[in-house]
Amino acid sequence: MQFCIQINITVKKYLVIPLFLCSLFIKGQQNVKFEKENFKDKAAGLNNAIDSIKAGDIIFQMGPTKYELALPAYLYAEKFNPDNDNLNYLIGVCMLCHNSSFKTRALPYLQKAFKLNATVAPDIHYELGRAYHLNMDWEQAKQEYNAYLPSLSPSKDADAITDVKKKIEECNTGEELVKHPVHVTIENMGANINTQYPEYAPLISADESELFFTSKRPNGTSARIDEQSGQCSENIYTSFFENGAWTPAIEMDPTVNIEGNNATANLSVDGQTLYIYRESNGGDIYQSHLEGTTWSKPEPLTDKINTKYYETSLSIGPNGRTYYFVSTRPGGYGGRDIYKIVNDGNDNWGEVENLGPVINTMYDEEGVSIQADGKTLYFSSQGHNTMGGYDVFKSVYNKNNKQWSVPENLGYPINTPDDDVFFSISANGKHGYYSSIRKKGFGDDDIYRITFLDVVKSVKQTPRLTLLKGIITDSLTHKPLKASIELVDNSQNTVIASFHSNSLTGKYLVSLPSGVNYGIYVTASGYLFYSDNIDLPDTSSYNEVVKNVALQSLNIGSSIVLRNIFYDFDKATLRPESKTELGRITALLTTNVTLKIQISAFTDSIGTDEYNMDLSGKRAQSVVDYLTTHGIDAARLMYKGYGKTNPIATNETDYGRQLNRRTEFKIIGK
Repeated sequence: MQFCIQINITVKKYLVIPLFLCSLFIKGQQNVKFEKENFKDKAAGLNNAIDSIKAGDIIFQMGPTKYELALPAYLYAEKFNPDNDNLNYLIGVCMLCHNSSFKTRALPYLQKAFKLNATVAPDIHYELGRAYHLNMDWEQAKQEYNAYLPSLSPSKDADAITDVKKKIEECNTGEELVKHPVHVTIENMGANINTQYPEYAPLISADESELFFTSKRPNGTSARIDEQSGQCSENIYTSFFENGAWTPAIEMDPTVNIEGNNATANLSVDGQTLYIYRESNGGDIYQSHLEGTTWSKPEPLTDKINTKYYETSLSIGPNGRTYYFVSTRPGGYGGRDIYKIVNDGNDNWGEVENLGPVINTMYDEEGVSIQADGKTLYFSSQGHNTMGGYDVFKSVYNKNNKQWSVPENLGYPINTPDDDVFFSISANGKHGYYSSIRKKGFGDDDIYRITFLDVVKSVKQTPRLTLLKGIITDSLTHKPLKASIELVDNSQNTVIASFHSNSLTGKYLVSLPSGVNYGIYVTASGYLFYSDNIDLPDTSSYNEVVKNVALQSLNIGSSIVLRNIFYDFDKATLRPESKTELGRITALLTTNVTLKIQISAFTDSIGTDEYNMDLSGKRAQSVVDYLTTHGIDAARLMYKGYGKTNPIATNETDYGRQLNRRTEFKIIGK
């Protein structure tokens, strides 16, 4: 999105008369006018300074969005005459509206303007308050804000009074947060990512191997100067983490970066769908899919999300169906609000829902990011208990009372008095990525990485989820395959999410929030399906599991372990959680009408040989009985129990015995 963050100045507006055309308000003792008698031997320099001031005044009169463009002209004149009250005031005001660390440099100019002339401008105390505020001099900022309040009329300047009082509260918040800093380290992402131009809206893949972000650098293929901001248009860049470092960022191809503004909006958990902001239709969100190594032509999202209003950032829950997004559509609580909409998996959309006043304020919210656990929401807000500008907040959804928790400020030094926005976090919870304006940056908005030291030190602090990733191949040729991956909630026998492996690399990545007994199914045309079971209790902490899957073709002798077939303890009765797996076997045999199969069951070594052989035979028969009752000809089916023979793991451990208790499927005829 075109994201030129501006400070919302709702204070009473006074006309700032162009410097060269006005007489000074009150001549201070040390104030030096731009007049010939003050520079008798520097006529050429005086004329150049006056011309520069005139040029700056023309730009300044265009409004706050142009102030930073007027700054070079004023600074040129200031080098010639550093002791003019109004010039120092104008430089300070321009710096405060600059979208860079220039903001913190405004203070000495405003201090000097006030020293030269205490009445240099009607809002000098307000501007000084802002400057002290940005430099985290909380007490001095509050003094200046309070000094400004008496000049405002309750009947005429109600909004301005509200604004100033809010800023005083921001100072109070900042003062308290700084007393209790959070345990983090914050590092600039470096010259391979950041430049002197704005970089923001970072999107990190779940395993932190790839970064997408937005930049306004001038070398983009679709870069053009934006008339409003004077900066280049937005383009999307990407970088890879290789050999312990980020590679130099490269611009994405023209399929993604078309003429105009193209900005990062969201990245799917598996890194294969990129969501993009474009300025069409007032500002809409598009999606592009990774096909091998090529990104598809971006297509707009549903018109239930995209409207004629401004839709910017987006985040999608781990099931791939719950969309959170920011919009300026009517009916919200402020300018930009966070909304939610759910897709049922069959491209049927529900109704858009505003997240309500617990999350949204009368101010702007931006940079929404739902985490892989599906319940932790990060976002930036100009409201709540911000210490100034946008601060990053966290809220957790309670499934029991269906309420979001009161947003929690992530604290200092993550948040500052300036804008801290577009926060995203790695799946393991150890790192956060966001854009911020800080001293010693590269110039404008830069991208930073936060390391949460408490999470690094303690497993208990990590998110409760498992990251499952790997490569899907053909078992004979070992070539990568594009395959479908479905996650099933075994307790509900419902598909909760669907994904695809990459068609060129076969790579896949899925996020599994704890608290679910998962059935995992991998399918591809012409192959036996693969099934696995991962049961994650609520207490399961973060874990990364690499599981490479080799799919077997539909040939005689091919076999698979049916890991989602469950029986009652010490019985042959099929449990309800087996329904999905049984349905897949039924569907496979219905589609491939000539296949003949054998169902085999095995036990562990506990119990007598006779007992285990009998139990395993009955369990295999129960699967065949299910298939015949669901329309499969018994002549195509065989079953056999093997007891404790043919173990695939040791019987000396609980886990090994669990693996040995299994049901298998084998093609015996075609």
